[in-house]
Amino acid sequence: MNQEKIFSKQWCMAYLYIIIGSLIFAIGDVMFANPYILAPGGVYGLANVLNHVHPWEISNYSLCMDIPLLLIGTLILGPKFGVKTVVSIILIWAFVKGIENFWGYAPIIHNGIVDNPEEIPEFFKNSLIAFPDKAGKTVYFIPDYFLNTILTGAVYGIAIGLIFKSGATSGGSDIIAMIFHKYTKISLGTLVIVIDSLITLTTFLAAPKIYLPIYSIIVIVLEGWIIDLIVDGFKTYKTIFIVTDKYEEVRSFIINDMQRGGTCFLGTGMYAGKERHVIYTTLSRREYIRLRQQIATIDPHAFINIISSNEIMGNGFKALK
Repeated sequence: MNQEKIFSKQWCMAYLYIIIGSLIFAIGDVMFANPYILAPGGVYGLANVLNHVHPWEISNYSLCMDIPLLLIGTLILGPKFGVKTVVSIILIWAFVKGIENFWGYAPIIHNGIVDNPEEIPEFFKNSLIAFPDKAGKTVYFIPDYFLNTILTGAVYGIAIGLIFKSGATSGGSDIIAMIFHKYTKISLGTLVIVIDSLITLTTFLAAPKIYLPIYSIIVIVLEGWIIDLIVDGFKTYKTIFIVTDKYEEVRSFIINDMQRGGTCFLGTGMYAGKERHVIYTTLSRREYIRLRQQIATIDPHAFINIISSNEIMGNGFKALK
């Protein structure tokens, strides 16, 4: 495994991603998720719920969970987490602690702050959400669940995407999933989804409202989509298999007109037993459309199989670092 040289450009960029990602994560948790009692998985999702059940700081709850998880994970799995993950956990905790002290738990997204709920109609009171201001006084806000959920998913996704891009993780449910994976052999992706979904259900401890876990799950889905965009980029490539009798003409177009490469191998058709050329190549979406139009002219009877590929590495694409 290649190690990044300390203070190299790659090393500096990795830790810059961790710092920015950790700060954005803390903002998303304290200013977006916590005021709405959202628990989008992980240690901080559970800490949000516990903060509403018993008013102790999120940073304190998370610290009480992260340290044992790191110790247990290291004991069971070995030192797999690396320095970056430890740095990420410490930075997230520090940023959350700072925001709690300087900002409190006031929401960014709302439809108005209500100092005295007695001033509003009785039928509207159940929709208010309470939070303590910096002076310790309980105030209320009129929520906008839809907009807040969308922005929470985006903020979490950007934050965790940057942390993942650095080669670190945010700890929490990832460690629990790794431990269960070791003994059950269930895929890590499945375990993370199951654990995070169970954490969303803990919102019932703070408020028996069915829409809270639903909004939390929507946050998780949006977060995952944004993470993919951050880590893999916006480009979508097409991996293409072409079976054609006009091999030379298709090959010439790909190499000479499109300036792309590929691989050719021989295959035998199962129905007629006829040997035919199969071309394997990878193109951008725009290049694929151009090639498809050309093949329709060269060989209308060609067979084309297209597979969407999020990440292509090697010569002509992303560097294989």
